Amino acid sequence: MKCISISKSNPAIQGRIKWTPCHRIMANRTVAVCLVLLAAMVLIAILAPWIAPYEPNDINLKESLQSPSKEHWLGTDHLGRDIFSRLLYGATTSFTIAISVVAFALIWGIALGGIAGYFGGLSDDIISRVIDLFLSFPSMIFALAIVGALGSSVLNLIMALALVHWASYARLMRGQVLSAKSNDYVSSARVIGASDRRILVKHILPNALAPVIVLATLDMGHVILSAAALSFLGLGIPPSVPEWGSMLNAGKEFMRTSPYLTLFPGMAITLTVILFSLLGDGFQEILDPESEVSGLVAA
Repeated sequence: MKCISISKSNPAIQGRIKWTPCHRIMANRTVAVCLVLLAAMVLIAILAPWIAPYEPNDINLKESLQSPSKEHWLGTDHLGRDIFSRLLYGATTSFTIAISVVAFALIWGIALGGIAGYFGGLSDDIISRVIDLFLSFPSMIFALAIVGALGSSVLNLIMALALVHWASYARLMRGQVLSAKSNDYVSSARVIGASDRRILVKHILPNALAPVIVLATLDMGHVILSAAALSFLGLGIPPSVPEWGSMLNAGKEFMRTSPYLTLFPGMAITLTVILFSLLGDGFQEILDPESEVSGLVAA
């Protein structure tokens, strides 16, 4: 066995192998492993009500601050709540927030960035100034101000983080559309009488989405980290809702006597953010037309 580099630009190879995104994902071990692990985490989050051995908010003061045992695999907190159950339900909350925020940011970012980049003129000026306005504020300070004004709830946290993140997608999409609309295939579509909507949706957007997909993948980890940070400060999630950041906040007072209260949710946040970061880097390599794919071929 030996490792060889296979380039898409090699005519001899290109004539025999038709590379697709699925093939390139399977060829990239890092991306494949990250996808499997993240899919397993999402599945666990979905099945949390059936997997968790206890209700996340069941209080039993007689069993408070118990170390990991057979009855409570990861121990209990200061109210006697099962850490393992709250960790599973916390995954549900964290992934729900991340998916909702990224979906909102994607939709509005792609729509407004595409309009600004394609039509230009007054619409571009107005949208660009709004993007600059949102990007001029530090993201965490902006999110803190919004949550502080709206109050602590899952919905308000999603709204705050979505308002913080959409401008980055819009700016990136605008630049991609500006670059794509000058290509020959767009000019050809105009010559044959294609409408602006058809050109934008059918020709420009599919060729401009690759960097946006990479940003969305990386942003999933960033949103989870931001939500945990706001919850740790006591502004993101109400105490009754299990979430990794709020679990860190609740366990910080017992770090010397019961370090597992912060260890397990901290590990969950760290692992998730690392996996999304590696996945985003892998997607960037896969979606780049000039990148190379390395594979193992029998000698």
